[in-house]
Amino acid sequence: MKHTYKVTGMTCVGCETDVKSALGNLKEITAVHVNLDKEEVILEMTQHISIEKLQETLLLAGLHYTISLPNTTSQKEEKESNIINKKGIYACPMHCEGDKTYEESGKCPVCGMFLKEVSTEYTCPMHPEVISDKPGTCPKCNMNLVPKNLKDSTSNTQHHNHKSTSHNHNHNHKKSDSGLYYCPMRCEDDKTYNEPGSCPKCGMDLIEQPKLVVDSKYTCPMHPEIIKDAPGNCPICGMDLIPMEPDENEELKTYNKLAKKMKLATVLSVPVLLISLAMYLPKNPLLLIMPQYYWDWVQFLLTIPVVFVACWMFFERAWKSIITWNLNMFTLVGIGTGAAFLFSIVGLFFPDVFPQEFKGESGDVSLYFEATAVILTLVLLGQLLEARAHSQTSGAIKELLKLAPSEATLVIDGEDRVVSIHDIKAGDLLRVKPGEKIPVDGVIVEGKSSIDESMITGEPIPVDKTIDDKVSSGTINGTQSFIMKAERVGSETLLSQIIQMVSDASRSRAPIQKLADTISKYFVPIVVVISIITFIVWVNFGPDPAMVYAFVNAVAVLIIACPCALGLATPMSVMVGVGKGAQSGILIKNAEALEAMNKVNVLITDKTGTLTEGKPSVESIVALEGDSKDLLQQIASLNQYSEHPLAQAIVHYAKENNTKLIKVNDFEAVAGMGVVGTVGKNKVALGNKKLMLQINAEIPKELETKIIAEQKLGKTVSFIAVDKKAMGYVSISDAIKETSKAAIKALMDKGVEVIMLTGDNENTAKAVADELHLTSFKAGCLPEDKLDVIKELQAKGKIVAMAGDGINDAPALAQSNVGIAMGTGTDVAIESSEITLVKGDLQGIVKAKNLSHAVMKNIKQNLFFSFAYNILGVPIAAGVLFPVFGILLSPIIAALAMSFSSVSVITNSLRLRSVKI
Repeated sequence: MKHTYKVTGMTCVGCETDVKSALGNLKEITAVHVNLDKEEVILEMTQHISIEKLQETLLLAGLHYTISLPNTTSQKEEKESNIINKKGIYACPMHCEGDKTYEESGKCPVCGMFLKEVSTEYTCPMHPEVISDKPGTCPKCNMNLVPKNLKDSTSNTQHHNHKSTSHNHNHNHKKSDSGLYYCPMRCEDDKTYNEPGSCPKCGMDLIEQPKLVVDSKYTCPMHPEIIKDAPGNCPICGMDLIPMEPDENEELKTYNKLAKKMKLATVLSVPVLLISLAMYLPKNPLLLIMPQYYWDWVQFLLTIPVVFVACWMFFERAWKSIITWNLNMFTLVGIGTGAAFLFSIVGLFFPDVFPQEFKGESGDVSLYFEATAVILTLVLLGQLLEARAHSQTSGAIKELLKLAPSEATLVIDGEDRVVSIHDIKAGDLLRVKPGEKIPVDGVIVEGKSSIDESMITGEPIPVDKTIDDKVSSGTINGTQSFIMKAERVGSETLLSQIIQMVSDASRSRAPIQKLADTISKYFVPIVVVISIITFIVWVNFGPDPAMVYAFVNAVAVLIIACPCALGLATPMSVMVGVGKGAQSGILIKNAEALEAMNKVNVLITDKTGTLTEGKPSVESIVALEGDSKDLLQQIASLNQYSEHPLAQAIVHYAKENNTKLIKVNDFEAVAGMGVVGTVGKNKVALGNKKLMLQINAEIPKELETKIIAEQKLGKTVSFIAVDKKAMGYVSISDAIKETSKAAIKALMDKGVEVIMLTGDNENTAKAVADELHLTSFKAGCLPEDKLDVIKELQAKGKIVAMAGDGINDAPALAQSNVGIAMGTGTDVAIESSEITLVKGDLQGIVKAKNLSHAVMKNIKQNLFFSFAYNILGVPIAAGVLFPVFGILLSPIIAALAMSFSSVSVITNSLRLRSVKI
């Protein structure tokens, strides 16, 4: 069916899009056609939808438009007359004006919905136990009492009101998928339903409840491609999954759960071990209490809860690994301890089935309940310590998450209102008081202060900010209050992007990990084969009782081998290293860039904004003929359409000199050369000598001589041509950053060649290169020239890093082995790079180089330890030292070594947190 409705309140194409999106989310609607001019919407639907539901849908999407039938009938008027002007207490079901009530029924003056009659009982929003049959104030806090079933009014709905009145459109609505539904009339207060339908009281369609938090996803620290919606264990390696976005509560739950199991296992395993050790005493005191046979039963009964309660998860993981053939550490633990436990049960119940080779001097079968219980307890201890260590490896992300405040002070019509951080929209005015965290990214519109940005840039010195200066979420205000306008909110803020980048990079895989992955793939089958060979060798060549020696040593081989240490060696270091970088203002996109940065031996850098401040200022405008003010007006008018820093400097200089800008036609930006256009009746060009040659402009010798002299002073000089004749020039200076010289020296001391590629002229480039003692430079570069230089260097076997900040640097950043973007640059440059420096100076590259070296060194230490542990541990467990030294490794000692091998790798990785870069 198809119906036409009237929609009033739409004013722009954005409104039209919002209405189409909101109504299109209804499952009954198959198509939406909106006509802005006629204020109409045509809906194609599979079944009829009430006008009330359509209005509710718009309101819940934050759209305060009125939808109605195109022709209002007398029946409708009659129906409305029956429900208005009735005495009582009424309120808007959408709480458009907060808790405001009316003494007569009717329509809400804001959204147009019919008012709903509410309870005549009043309560305090802060103290719900206070109930009165009359309006008034709370005796506890003096707040105004509100009708009882309005106490849960949400600030979110109220916030939409002020947004609609100021006509700030929010074109970013998202559909919820929480799976919980509620009545829009709140007929049963906070009651929710698991399925869609209609309210049993008022009959209105239930609405899906928006999610207040994002669902947690879980991943494996060794296999980041494994992503699950709920906690559990990895189907490949069997390790506990960890939150992708660390949640302290979730990690605490995992730790507490393991801690409870550890307490149970310890309490039961210690007596089992003591009973077993007492057997080796010359005069076993336990035998004075009861015979050994009964003590064997005590061991059996104490071991059962350890196996089936505290540590049963290990056997579940082992079974899953076998049926999926994703063999892992738990495969070995499950086989080893399972064999020992089953062997002991059979030996306890049916000792006569074993041949004499399995019996000791007393004729009894050796039982291994203590090995089973203690090994499982030690493995559990390893898991517990890993859980604690894992929470520390993601500490950097947690610290970043803590930077975001939960509330902000919203300024509406001169009044302050505290709102949730989630209710802030772009364009809102926010007051930031002394000592408060800045809630979102934005710009200061009133006041000034000093901002502590150390948590994002890594620099401890506060930065002075005033009107029109940018501020970032999570940074801390100093001693003065100011008002800011929100520009980037939610996931768009710099802090959110940093957290996301750190989280993604922590789960990426470094190329060096491929070796460990390849070995881990074959590790478990090889260990099982070695265990079988160990058993066979000891049976045939071992001393009596040969079967007992063979069994114990075969189990020891299974238990001591630890593929997890190999698997954790790289990702743990990467996770901690990436977090360390983020806290120092270095954002690393992936582990591959982190590894490649350690190998970099050539750094390509731009000049403007990278070596220099990127804040050019006009020093002078020189005209060979006529007035320089006329030239200023023409070039400033031309540059008002350009976003290049040099263009902005000229426009700013013109405004300071009260120069009026005029209209420009046929504007064109010529990449790497300059800009051209028609200003008034004149063809004006501003740029380098290449541009002058391209337009065939006549260049007087006198002008060229003056320009060369300026360029040798390190100034950027642009020709000004009018009607194909060079009439003068503009001289622009851009100071070299204070940190550039020290940073370049530090890099060159590390064996890194530093080459500057700039679009500027030869003379200016040489002046900068000489001052900074660069390895080499190339002037007059177009974007494609930078690309070619990088390709040539790579063809010679060089590992090239490129540092840049502009759109023209994006191709070169993408081509380089490691692209490094200055955080003060463009989004395109940042998107094309692997490393972003938040502060935007070369000292960050030195830090990135040092961090990369420290991480790679740490990874190699972890890999060496893992390989050495397994290469030495497995043969010792197999008994290679027995013929010469008479040394055998108990399965219990093997379990202890295995448990601490993984923990040792994580602990070593955590040392990166204290590394100075």
